[in-house]
Amino acid sequence: MKKHLNTLFVTTQGMTLTEAADRLGVSRKTISKIINGHGPITPEMSLRIEIVFGSSAQTWMNMQTAYDLWQMSGLRKTLRGSLRHAKCATTIAA
Repeated sequence: MKKHLNTLFVTTQGMTLTEAADRLGVSRKTISKIINGHGPITPEMSLRIEIVFGSSAQTWMNMQTAYDLWQMSGLRKTLRGSLRHAKCATTIAA
């Protein structure tokens, strides 16, 4: 995400993080946390990015979800070892 936000703010728009924060109506600290992986892109932030920069809020939410799942890859392995699959019913009783 860091790469995408830096590209959007700095490379494409030619602005500083402070300028981007001002346009988005958030603090520079908020933008810095997101870029450095210490804060998520929330649905509200994705809408702000869409309105200000024109990129799809849905795209930003998809990237955040993919990042969150990647962060949980270790937990996935642990859960697979400790959870049991539910048996799916092939027919539904009337």
